[in-house]
Amino acid sequence: MLTIEERNRITALVRRQVVPAIGCTEPVCVALATARAAEVLRRLGAEPARIDVRLSANILKNAMGVGIPGTGMVGLPIAVALGALIGQSALGLEVLRDVSPEAVERGRHFIDEGRVAISLKEDTDEKLYAEVTCSGDGHTATAVIAGEHTRFVHVVADGVVELDATPAAHGEEGDTDEPELNLRRVFDYATTAPLDEISFILEARRLNERAASLSLAGNYGHSLGKTLSRPLGRGILGDTIFSRILSSTACACDARMAGAMIPVMSNSGSGNQGICATNPVVVFARENHNTDEEMTRALMLSHLTAIYIKQHLGTLSALCGCVVASTGSSCGITLLMGGGYREVTYAVKNMIANLTGMICDGAKPSCALKLTSGVSTAVLSAMLAMQGNCVTPVEGIIDGDVDRSIRNLASIGADAMNETDRCVLDIMTHKSR
Repeated sequence: MLTIEERNRITALVRRQVVPAIGCTEPVCVALATARAAEVLRRLGAEPARIDVRLSANILKNAMGVGIPGTGMVGLPIAVALGALIGQSALGLEVLRDVSPEAVERGRHFIDEGRVAISLKEDTDEKLYAEVTCSGDGHTATAVIAGEHTRFVHVVADGVVELDATPAAHGEEGDTDEPELNLRRVFDYATTAPLDEISFILEARRLNERAASLSLAGNYGHSLGKTLSRPLGRGILGDTIFSRILSSTACACDARMAGAMIPVMSNSGSGNQGICATNPVVVFARENHNTDEEMTRALMLSHLTAIYIKQHLGTLSALCGCVVASTGSSCGITLLMGGGYREVTYAVKNMIANLTGMICDGAKPSCALKLTSGVSTAVLSAMLAMQGNCVTPVEGIIDGDVDRSIRNLASIGADAMNETDRCVLDIMTHKSR
């Protein structure tokens, strides 16, 4: 059994990693760094006249093709301009919450005047790194985010260092901020913690279900969610629990990737991961007539499993985040089906055996396709697990120990696929339009 102190540390971890976000978190992260630099510059008595942005390759990759909320525009320049003009760093991943048509027009002029310069940060090992320098009237201010989407590690005002905090490596031994997790501890926390300690996770249900519902009122991205719920989709897939899970997940992703001004609950710095860890569990619980407590515990199991895997994988990697989040949702669905710890371990192994290697080629509208691939596998993996079927250690990268299987997945995504990451970015930056 977990001690009260252990439960408290895990609760604090989930509260840090499961937070509301408006828009794709990579350009929003850059907007957040810009907002902080602009605020420091204003404190020095100047307005931003020029903004120089240096980003890690993974930030660039994930910010190139995604819509920016409230703008009708795609990509980093408008996110940077708005971060400087109207961003509030205190809002975190909701930094662009107050975007207006007037602000967008000002942002367009700012970009057209050549005031924003974006480049690759060559000399960093961080996969998540955003360095923004705002200058004007002879003053400069720099803000750096690294390691996590809202973690400021360096702030400088006219050469005077105001903040210098080197981020601890993800999962580094001795990191007192991160409780040590394994799947057994994740399962025990989700299934035994007092309900009032974990009921905050229901806010993910409210936000992400609302995002899926609002998406049906527009035509966002490739409209995959709407397609699945239309006569064409129902005629092929039927009006089933499975099709509703896919539609709800895709709808929320469609709206988010297209830049709708709709907040979602993120997981480990990703709104799509938050959607993927939430909507399949919520839909299945409703259709399966599970109790509110069962759904709450399944949601917590889903989100905390994703957080646990990301501790090993890192915030950004060459591996698509839906692999991680849909593994969480498979665990949650397995619990809702009546499964115990053994069945949950089976679901995890089945997921790793299927989805490992799915590349991340940036945030974009077609992410909805990847989410439905992940979620469909989540349902299949849960079904197999409940029948006592599990991919065995003689097959591929699966180990007899579920936590070793997770580390095998993380090793491939965080280390072995680095060259894949470089190749993907090279293709994305050199293709013809």
